This record gives sequence, structure tokens and C-alpha cells, in this order.
Amino acid sequence: MKTLPPGQRRVDGFPRFGTHLQQPPPPVPDDPVIAISGVVREPVEVRLGELSALPHREVLADFHCVAGWTATDLRWEGVRFADFYRRFVEPALEPGVTVTHLVFEGLDGAASVVELQDALADDVMLAQRLNGRPLDGNHGAPIRLVSPAQYGYMSIKHLCAVEVCSALPAHRLGTKIFDRLLEGHPRARVWQEERHGRIAGRLVRPFYRALIGPIRRLSAKGAQGE
Repeated sequence: MKTLPPGQRRVDGFPRFGTHLQQPPPPVPDDPVIAISGVVREPVEVRLGELSALPHREVLADFHCVAGWTATDLRWEGVRFADFYRRFVEPALEPGVTVTHLVFEGLDGAASVVELQDALADDVMLAQRLNGRPLDGNHGAPIRLVSPAQYGYMSIKHLCAVEVCSALPAHRLGTKIFDRLLEGHPRARVWQEERHGRIAGRLVRPFYRALIGPIRRLSAKGAQGE
């Protein structure tokens, strides 16, 4: 039997989790783009059709939610984020700048702050297909970030923007009490159980698992029909 990371339990299927779960997924724009901003000479917009110029990639990987469930053997198809970065981001950078973090933002308003070294890992993808089918709204249409070695909150769905940063972007970090309770770890590495930014992973497992039931019910209300 497959060994799962510490504190994870296998689930059947692939639940819809994320923000605004009581609402339907955001509509797909007629002409989807990924906007690149931050420490670049000028903002850039990459249309999804332009990704066809990059090598196609398939990754078979498990998806680990910070709440403690794992969906196993998901087959993602798309392009490596590292290839996207070198083709579209690096040429746009301000001269002499050192990139440390990237902010990924989705059409649903969700965002994650990822260290550059983690984003450029070989298995991190911009995925457009899941298990042989185009992504649906529940799982991030038209394109999403997939970072298998990190908890799912890093893998932003409905990706529409990447902000390139030369330091930790403090303006992107939450300041409300709820944000502190669910404060994500800056690396969020699953095998190190980096669930929370201030509390050891094994100590917060019960708290996160208690959220699974309510989140499932909200998810069902906003799920897109198959």
C-alpha cells in the first residue's frame, strides 16, 4: 500500500476545495490570459494559446490538502512552470533584479505566495487537463498551478496572474484574526508536515480535520455539475 505523508488520509475521488465554496466556480473568460506583473520592465499578458509553444508535460501525482486528505494518482497535463518562467518571465525582468517569491492569483480571488525555488521544481505545472479531460470549473478551469510537493493551498486554481517579487510580499499576507488562525507555512512542504506558519503540523491536524465536513457541505452547494 502506498505510503502517505505524515497526517494524511486517502480519500476516494478528488473533492472540490478552495475559497468561496458556497458559490459556483468563476466563469472562464473568452480570451484567458496570465498577467505577469511586479519587478518587470512592464506588465506582460500571456494568452493560453501561447503555451502550446512549450513542451507538453504529464505528471502523475497525489494531491494533499492541508486539512488531511489525499487524492491519489491524479494525472495532470500541461507545461512545466519552470519552462513558462524562463520563456515569459525572465525576459521581462528588470535588469539586475533578484527574484525571491512569486504570487499566484486566481479568478476566484485566491492567492498563494510561493518561494521561487519551490515554484521552479521539476514537477510544478501549469495544468490544463486532469485525468485525460480538460479541467472543469471545480478543479481550476481553464488553467491552474499544480505543486505536488506542497499542500493544496499553494496550487491556485483558475490562474490569471503571477506577481514577481524581489522580497517577501508583506502586502499579500493576511492580517485578520482568521488569517492568523489558518496562517500557511511559507514552504508548505507535505513530507515535512509544514501545515501552519507558527504551529507544528502534528498539533494542528485535529483543527484542520474538523473543517473537512463543513467545507464539503459548502463545496457541494457551489459545485459545478458534471
